[in-house]
Amino acid sequence: MSRSLDLASAGATAALARELALWARPGLVILLAGAVGAGKSTFARAFIRALAGGDDTFDVPSPTFSLIQTYDQTRLPVAHADLYRLKTVGEVEELGLADLARDHVVLVEWPDRLEAGTFEHSLTLAFTGRGGSRTVEMKATGQWQQLLSRNDTISAFLARHGRAADERRFFEGDASARRYEVLGEGASRLLLMDMPRRPDGPPVKDGKPYSAIAHLAEDITAVIAINGELVRRGLGAPRILAHDDGQGLALIEYLDGAVYGRMRAAGADMAAPMRAAVAVLAHIADEAWPTTAAADGVQHGLSAYDEEALLIEADLLIAWYWPRLKGGPAPAAVHDDFAGLWRAVLAHAGTPRPVWVLRDYHSPNLLWLPQRQGHKQVGLIDTQDAVLGHPAYDLASLLQDARIDIPEAEQQALYEHYLALRRTTPGFDAEAFGRAYAVLGAQRATKILGIFARLSQRDGKHGYLRHLPRVARYLRHNLSHPVLAPIRDFYARHLPEVMEAGHE
Repeated sequence: MSRSLDLASAGATAALARELALWARPGLVILLAGAVGAGKSTFARAFIRALAGGDDTFDVPSPTFSLIQTYDQTRLPVAHADLYRLKTVGEVEELGLADLARDHVVLVEWPDRLEAGTFEHSLTLAFTGRGGSRTVEMKATGQWQQLLSRNDTISAFLARHGRAADERRFFEGDASARRYEVLGEGASRLLLMDMPRRPDGPPVKDGKPYSAIAHLAEDITAVIAINGELVRRGLGAPRILAHDDGQGLALIEYLDGAVYGRMRAAGADMAAPMRAAVAVLAHIADEAWPTTAAADGVQHGLSAYDEEALLIEADLLIAWYWPRLKGGPAPAAVHDDFAGLWRAVLAHAGTPRPVWVLRDYHSPNLLWLPQRQGHKQVGLIDTQDAVLGHPAYDLASLLQDARIDIPEAEQQALYEHYLALRRTTPGFDAEAFGRAYAVLGAQRATKILGIFARLSQRDGKHGYLRHLPRVARYLRHNLSHPVLAPIRDFYARHLPEVMEAGHE
């Protein structure tokens, strides 16, 4: 893939760098070619500063004499190399750029010193001209070809909806493949959601991929339909303002609130936000919910959070966390034994009147909006994987947060607050709810141990490992309920490390 761009000023060069930084990820390389003064350093500084949160004061020294400058305080590690003073391929190889490219995004000035084909996923930018106006010839290989093509699709979508002039800025991501960008400033801010249709993964059971068995959203239509229904019912999901279902793109209302996780990390008073979040769940539990969500001409059928889905999620622990502790895969008999035990205890988590379960109702996906009224004070994002199931699941997600510590006394007080809100509900059984809460809390903790191990081992996202001790504590707490004695015994026999308070 090749193309040519005219850059009218140094500002245009910096804008190109900021746009390409939206796609930065470890393993990608940008090769900056051109004469002295052609714009290579201008591009590199802007690119690195974009990864530092757009801070124009972030120090980006030239690596001309150090040869390589690395940055770990950016949103992902960056290595910036200048090969001008090197004369031989051997000198270049001694720098270890190939090794750095495994877990850094790499910028290389004077790439003519490299051996051809050194990097599989490279974007070459060849600058010509000096002073104001420049031209850049772009040539992409590997993943950069797909990323530039996707960027073109987004640019065309924004142009159709009058947002082509907006500066696009990276927005905090999560563990999924979805991407978000912030567009515009102030009251005109919007979010761009980039969610192309999920490709089917390999079959894991009965010829079906994991996503189909666990009922994960396949495309952006789930977001459009589910958010539309939540908004219609007076809840705090962001409104969908424009969308292209086929391309998996949407413009979404920017919820100008504080993320619960950041508030707690900053020491904010969480009493009102947490009670409001509990009240939203009590409200959801008392509502009648459709099996199909519809909004703006889009429909999405919600699946039951059935035994098959709950079991395949729990099995993530055996598939990924077991090898972490044991050094090798579990025998098939262990998978079967674990599933059989869970089938028995999941009977306590059934409900004759299923409600919408958002599944990720926790601190990264809740925003405090005190300027709003009622249940809209709690902003709801990451709703696309909603299913029909027991309301205890989302309460466990909230109070047993995998990413932040919530003191046990606070958990218990909020749990009691939920019960108080539900006691007027005809037929509400607090004891049965407690059993379901323990079972689904244990299932969720089991699943998350597997997911975080998978994120580390398969995807190289090792930061999630720091949460494992917290999730193990939740698991041990839930397993203390009598109905979970068979699962507790399984852990004691096969994975006693998880049951130890000091386990990391």
